[in-house]
Amino acid sequence: MFISAPFHTHMLLIFFTTILWVLAKVEAQGNVSVGDSLSANDKNGAWQSPSGDFAFGFHSISGEKDKFLLAIWYAKIPERTIVWYAKIPERTIVWFADNPAIDRESKVELLPTGRLVLTDPTGKELWRSPGITGDAPVSHAAMLDTGNFVIVSRNSTNIWESFKYPTDTVLPGQELGVDGYLLSTLSETSSGKGKYQLRFSDGSFVLNQLDVFTRKPYEDYAVLGNGSRFVFNKSGHIQISNSNGSLVEVAPVNAVPKPELYYYRATLDFYGVFTLYYYPRNPGGGGGSWSALWFTPRNICRRFVERRTNSGRDTFGTNPCGYNSICEPINANGRPNCTCPPGFSFLDDSNQYAGCKQDYANYPADCNPDGSTIGEDRFEFKSMSFADFPFGDYGVLQPATELECRQSCLLDCSCAVAILQDPTLSEDGSGTCWKKKLPLSNGLFDRDRVDRTALFKVLKSDASRTKPARPNQRDENRNQIILILGVLLGTSAFFNFFSLAAIALIFFCLFRRRLHDLTGVRSRRNLETNVQFFEYKDLEHATNGFKEELGRGAFGTVYKGELPFGYGDRVAVKKLENFAQDSEREFKTEVKVIGQTHHKNLVRLVGYCDEGEHRLLVYEFMENGSLSSFLFGVLRPSWQQRLQIASGIAKGLTYLHEECSKQIIHCDIKPQNILLDESLTAKISDFGLAKLLMNNKTQTQTGIRGTKGYVAPEWFRNTPVSVKVDVYSFGVVLLEIICCRRCVEVEMEEAAILTEWAFQCYSAGMIEKLVENDEEATVDVAKLEMLLKVAIWCVQEEPMLRPSMKTVTMMLEGAVQVPNPPCPFLLETVSMSTTLI
Repeated sequence: MFISAPFHTHMLLIFFTTILWVLAKVEAQGNVSVGDSLSANDKNGAWQSPSGDFAFGFHSISGEKDKFLLAIWYAKIPERTIVWYAKIPERTIVWFADNPAIDRESKVELLPTGRLVLTDPTGKELWRSPGITGDAPVSHAAMLDTGNFVIVSRNSTNIWESFKYPTDTVLPGQELGVDGYLLSTLSETSSGKGKYQLRFSDGSFVLNQLDVFTRKPYEDYAVLGNGSRFVFNKSGHIQISNSNGSLVEVAPVNAVPKPELYYYRATLDFYGVFTLYYYPRNPGGGGGSWSALWFTPRNICRRFVERRTNSGRDTFGTNPCGYNSICEPINANGRPNCTCPPGFSFLDDSNQYAGCKQDYANYPADCNPDGSTIGEDRFEFKSMSFADFPFGDYGVLQPATELECRQSCLLDCSCAVAILQDPTLSEDGSGTCWKKKLPLSNGLFDRDRVDRTALFKVLKSDASRTKPARPNQRDENRNQIILILGVLLGTSAFFNFFSLAAIALIFFCLFRRRLHDLTGVRSRRNLETNVQFFEYKDLEHATNGFKEELGRGAFGTVYKGELPFGYGDRVAVKKLENFAQDSEREFKTEVKVIGQTHHKNLVRLVGYCDEGEHRLLVYEFMENGSLSSFLFGVLRPSWQQRLQIASGIAKGLTYLHEECSKQIIHCDIKPQNILLDESLTAKISDFGLAKLLMNNKTQTQTGIRGTKGYVAPEWFRNTPVSVKVDVYSFGVVLLEIICCRRCVEVEMEEAAILTEWAFQCYSAGMIEKLVENDEEATVDVAKLEMLLKVAIWCVQEEPMLRPSMKTVTMMLEGAVQVPNPPCPFLLETVSMSTTLI
């Protein structure tokens, strides 16, 4: 039986048509058509690869109900491990800038122009696939089984692919060139920008840490290999192409991956370790987990110490545990464990890698003029064996016993921890003691390789946290008299006559002193307020009739005074003006609150007068006057002095807002209310006085408290004020400290507002203009930029965007990263009169 040729042709045509349809159907399973979109919600919609191994879409963020990432993840494993996410440019609507998290009901869409575009619920564009210039004839997009999401043109070439824009992970089949890099995430739970980087540098692929403020790289702490191309091949091996083009194996060592049995990924983890992970494709009933097949460096806690020690340079950053913490590599995958030493606790209880802070706000202790500790009996030592902070010692004792080491650190006001090397372990049998100041860096605990003991100076649990009072001068005199009497009475009979004569003379002197007291200043200590009560005529006498004026302010005039012995030396006496005379109870309440404040950055209240119509406050005398005269004088203060002053003001405000028994809002922070003692320690004055000023006597008719240029915008909106008004004023003062320039320059032909000018300089990348002719500040550009960003955050017109003073203090100390600030002005414009001078 014969079949005609046309029948054969017809059957072949049907066969090939079926094959093509099946192939097209298989291909279409992973394809995304132009106009297709996904929304961020709980429906878990995603574009999957043909095998279902990978998915592209919105991944919910654990612990945040309405936040998502536009990401690629492993779809078949329970851990839903993310391997790529869209890097959303910095936004100004949240304090934690650079966080790629997006809101519920955001949408991603493949446009006809060939771009993948992400928009928020209002339609505002947040992100688009980078690197595409011009419109392209797009065919489709696809989530591939390799984990690569691609946008394909009509001529079958890739217009864009996620493999070219990696985040913290590379997958088998992915490569990095000289322009490619990996950036770690901020933490285990946050996908914001971290501080570790894998990049090409000087002919090698290296790991390095980034400065959290400038984002500039430190020197490398690990080298993966020399070459210009990083290859993670499809078999699961990491290789680097060297100068002659050959591939050099990097990892894994002495192991052969089996891609048919395992998933592989290589991730730069948030703690700085680059790790090759594997996961069983078919884990069975027992489940599976990611395990480390290879990682580098092997001991990241020691790596920073070794690199710095071997090179002799301090350009590598710090280990992943942060300042004042101790790093210990205890996990098999190289992940370090971070702990806080005795007397310290985590800055963030939910993040052990953020560093540690001291448990006591008033520690380190206040110092005597000679640098010794005041009240050293309040402190004790807690030791930790096999622990070390290798760098930053300011004093070395050798030879030294443990007792000598403890005693030296105890008496030294600056010493927070002493590191002791056991004398039995040294070559010459002599111990060595290294004294350290805060903050402590690169803390290390290692039983096998550290032969030292860390001695931490901590406040005793039953000790007072306030500064002990200095010995009373009268008590000292009395003790000296008793000593003299004892010596005289113990002499031989030959000197008895002289002893009696001396006793008579001493009693005569004591009688005259008592008589002087009766005719001099009369006071009594108010136990409730913990300050002295003075009579008005005594303060009038002490100030020589209120003759020498030290300054004037919104609350009254300050005069220089001198009290007789027993009360200290010079004082500053403030006569309160514009004071409601019927507010005696309120006055005493405020004096009580002020009298109970104790902080090194607050002016100490010595006493007060509440007599008839007179209301006076007696303060300790500040040798160097106000910050205003110091900052805007003929000579510019040094850069380091200004940094010290800024930090001191921030600490004082933090105490007023969060740490004293009753929260105090100052309401008038300005350079005139910041005083400097003999060591240029900044001390805030006039705190707690805003409530005593009558509203109808304030500087404006709207009841606004404060001074022009320093007043927060909410004062003008008739809205409730909070501690954030002080944050705003501090931001203005910080700008003045940076620039040594007043916040409003009225002497200029057109008044220049410092906040506007500073933001213009920052936006234009011309921050050096703020410190022209200031060589110290110009050289320290990283610190300058950090201070400027802190100031701009503080002067945000929206109070909710301003950080707390506690956060500001930690930023100034380097304990918290300072993100790039948004425009501080609600209208996002600045005065046209402001120019880049």
